[in-house]
Amino acid sequence: MSMSDAVDYLLNIPTTQPSPPVNGYNTPTNIDPDISVGDTWINGPENNDFSAQRRNSLYAWSMEQILSPDRHIREKMTFFFHNHFATETETIGSPIIAYNHHKMLRENCLGNFKDMVKLVTLDVGMLIYLNGYLNTKTAPDENYARELLELFTLGKSPESQYTEDDVKAAARVLTGWRINITNYTSFFSSVVHDTNNKTFSAFFNNTTINGQSGNNGALETDDLINMIFSKEDVVARYIVRKLYRYFVYYVIDTNIENNVIIPLANDFKQNWEIKPLLEALLKSEHFYDSNNIGCYIKNPLDVYSTFIKQFKVQFPTSNVEDKFSAYYTIWIASYISGLFWGNPPNVSGWPAYYQTPQYYQLWLNSDTLPKRIMYTVYLMVGFQYKGTNTLVADIIGFAQECSDPSDPNKLIQESINQMFSMDISATQKQGLKESTLLFGQTSDYYWTNAWNDYMNDPNDTGKKNIVLTGLIYMYKYLLDLAENQLA
Repeated sequence: MSMSDAVDYLLNIPTTQPSPPVNGYNTPTNIDPDISVGDTWINGPENNDFSAQRRNSLYAWSMEQILSPDRHIREKMTFFFHNHFATETETIGSPIIAYNHHKMLRENCLGNFKDMVKLVTLDVGMLIYLNGYLNTKTAPDENYARELLELFTLGKSPESQYTEDDVKAAARVLTGWRINITNYTSFFSSVVHDTNNKTFSAFFNNTTINGQSGNNGALETDDLINMIFSKEDVVARYIVRKLYRYFVYYVIDTNIENNVIIPLANDFKQNWEIKPLLEALLKSEHFYDSNNIGCYIKNPLDVYSTFIKQFKVQFPTSNVEDKFSAYYTIWIASYISGLFWGNPPNVSGWPAYYQTPQYYQLWLNSDTLPKRIMYTVYLMVGFQYKGTNTLVADIIGFAQECSDPSDPNKLIQESINQMFSMDISATQKQGLKESTLLFGQTSDYYWTNAWNDYMNDPNDTGKKNIVLTGLIYMYKYLLDLAENQLA
């Protein structure tokens, strides 16, 4: 595809949502009495004895969506908003409410950002996570109001000059939102709503949101969001900067601010639509500048999902218990490698996306880097789950996608082109070739003969093992390189 066609393809996300998670978590000694194997639990009764298992089911199911071979940007953007509107599944507690929260993010990940802010504000998971359901006229709770301004819309840059009194006034506006736990929806209770007027600072042009009584009190929330978005330059630039750091690089100097961020923000603020904003960024000349290639350190799920898709690791499709176990294994690998999907460390999200000056560098340390490499190696040779079942890469199949796998030079170069966003040195490639495919020799025919012997007799186990051993050593060498951690 052309670049433009490829971006269009990636942004053309499915219009239907994936089927919900099901019970694949039963064990012989721990059987969910309410949900049969293969049935979804999202419409069933809550059962505190099985909340942990159902949350694990949500984690595994989410990995299934991320690791799907479908090539589109939906899960990438769902994760962006999971980090932006951060909630912790373990804190929310209810797996049904947590699922509904992520379903809302997934459904709106390329939609209208202003509409999404309203949905998040009234989302049951968010009302629980930031105590919005406890916010009353007699005991205003400022948690959500503070994060709405500071993290979700305006940010903390010098141009964002809201005050502490603005946070307090916003909290008063938001009093009255409650949760109906029987159907997992939010509703407005005028009984606990502050009906007094709320006046904001000069940053908001001294706007007064008139207090309203009865069910009309709910309309104040719309007034608040409209007032926030009236600071259109601040909101638009803040969101564009976050997307820029998510897709390009964390350094935003004056040149990038003036020539990339502000023009994109000026378009974004016209209607707050996310998809055209992404299209403009991903089709921009700046996005493909060589200075922006290979400077983004992947998060753990980037590493595993890239490898799994490139090397066509096959997951179970029919047995729901095997599916749960296999996808949950990848979630555990990500968790151990530093990304606890579903549970960012705080309401700011993962530090790698906001913590200056390190940003992405925080993904890597002496503990997490070896684990990233270890788990990808497991996937090459057989990553066990549920007893002796294994997830394993199609190493030979990946090599066969090369234009001429019998030529070790082409095989190495084309593998690098697929796996990395940059090349490695000629010296590295020569050392790689001799130490792996040539089995310590120097002549290319050692590999050429081995490959052709196998292709002429693919049922010969000995010939296959020779080829497979060389390929495993070659790809492990590549996985060990720093370039494998970069995008």
